Amino acid sequence: MVYDEPAMALPTEFTGKWALVTGASSGIGVALARELAARGANLILTARRLERLQALAEELSAKGVNVRVVPADLFDPAAPEQLHAATVGAGLEVDILINNAGLGQYGAFHQSPVEQEMQQIRVNCEAAVRLARLFVPHMVERRRGWVLMLASTASFQPLPYFSTYAASKVFDRFFAEGLAAEVGPYGVKVTALCPGPTDSEFFDVARAGIFKMRGVQTAELVAKKGIDALARGQRTLLPSWDGKLLAWLVRFVPTRLITSQVERIARPKQG
Repeated sequence: MVYDEPAMALPTEFTGKWALVTGASSGIGVALARELAARGANLILTARRLERLQALAEELSAKGVNVRVVPADLFDPAAPEQLHAATVGAGLEVDILINNAGLGQYGAFHQSPVEQEMQQIRVNCEAAVRLARLFVPHMVERRRGWVLMLASTASFQPLPYFSTYAASKVFDRFFAEGLAAEVGPYGVKVTALCPGPTDSEFFDVARAGIFKMRGVQTAELVAKKGIDALARGQRTLLPSWDGKLLAWLVRFVPTRLITSQVERIARPKQG
């Protein structure tokens, strides 16, 4: 598999297309929305925090971008259908699906609330698949479309004390790569974006600062590289050199050795 990207992208491919961005209230989601807006896309912003969505919508609208806000909570299994009804059901052709919403939680699995673990699966995996299943058939019918799945460098090796999150990102990456092969002949491009530690509130919310190592990228750089990759149909992108090196190394280092080292470093401190 090749992870290096060409120097040139397709800067105007998204002009006038409607893009649905989940998790658009913070971090990489905000950066992805801004990047798409800069390339001429119309935006549908969704997340739980309405005030943040409205603030972003006002910012982008002031620049002449056509923006709609549809608040939704992807913890709710009915939310994907509600988003579909509010967009396609309202006559919008959604050509770009950005499955960015996600969450993680650091800590010992055997001590964590079960609902906390299941929420990660529900949002990171189930909601992403439901949304893809709702919007991709329209793209196939039109013979054009783009789907960006937010995976992670965590999808390349197990992460003790972040076990459910890392496993969910493996799911996202494999789902994206398999779907890309299926729908490519219909003109639909699918990209798994696999950022490493990124300057956002994710690590604070997940209480996982221990995984926020050196080489933290800005959300803006991750978004730019991700949208470039989506435009040219690159199936997997690791936007940082550290991530590329990690993905290469884990092909040769035994998984048990990796997990034992990570467990030692990431083990929660007692007391």
